[in-house]
Amino acid sequence: MAVDAARTQEGFTSASAARVMGAACRAAGLDDRDAELIRLGENALFRLASVPVIVRVARGEEWLPKARTEVAVSRWLAGEGFQAARIIEDLEQPFLIDGHPVTFWHLIVEGDRKATYGELGRALRDLHSLTVPEGLVLPSFAPFDKQQLRLDRAVIPDEDKVFLRKRWRELQDKYAELKFDTPKGPVHGDAHVQNLMVNDQGRVILIDFEAFCYDHPEWDLMVTAVEHHSLGWQTDEQYADFVAAYGRDLYDWPGYETLRGIQEFGMTTWLMQNVQEDEETAAEYRRRIAGLRNDDAPRDWRPW
Repeated sequence: MAVDAARTQEGFTSASAARVMGAACRAAGLDDRDAELIRLGENALFRLASVPVIVRVARGEEWLPKARTEVAVSRWLAGEGFQAARIIEDLEQPFLIDGHPVTFWHLIVEGDRKATYGELGRALRDLHSLTVPEGLVLPSFAPFDKQQLRLDRAVIPDEDKVFLRKRWRELQDKYAELKFDTPKGPVHGDAHVQNLMVNDQGRVILIDFEAFCYDHPEWDLMVTAVEHHSLGWQTDEQYADFVAAYGRDLYDWPGYETLRGIQEFGMTTWLMQNVQEDEETAAEYRRRIAGLRNDDAPRDWRPW
């Protein structure tokens, strides 16, 4: 469903996303008053106060195919009985508002604890064991598909853009040489523990299907492996629980260093999109790009 309006030229900020969210709610017949911004990343996520609904606003029309994939994956996983985020079924989705794809999701009421790394490992093991139906067409994993847009639009110093474009080309060369020894299947594409929620009934629920694809499972193991071995974001016990639950430690795979480079690059360019929001974000971006400039230096990056 599309709504005709002049596309905003000011870039994707919390304020511009809120305006798109309001227009989408009016088109959907929902009340956006007192909606709360709960996250600004690749998308802006808003929680409505009037009904238990999350509104997801993407950065631009280029993300429309991904929004369509999210909707299709949610419907498929619901049919499989897999515990995952659910779209609002009685709306024609995605909406396209001022050039921004918008989707509406059932609110997940969180319980009193966060998901564990063992639960993440089990969720990924179960997901990877599913068979994608013939009618569901999924893309391959595309580690570089957003980078050109990010670099073109980012408000960062030119010297940073020169460095990042050079690193991007180097990683693409290394990526072309990767050899996988696992069969392809359903892959979440952004499988960090924050994309796993525990609801108020204790159910562990997988969320965020924007990067969902059909590819090798290593892409899902990459995130937690890099967070542990490179960034030190988990304790040894937490990571051991993840490995035991899934059954594999990607660190032992010859392609790990290439995937590490791809993951760290993506984490940095993801954050750089929001350097104009506040100084805290800008400072973390500077910390991350300094790390990319020295592969052997310890990473003091902060979770975001």
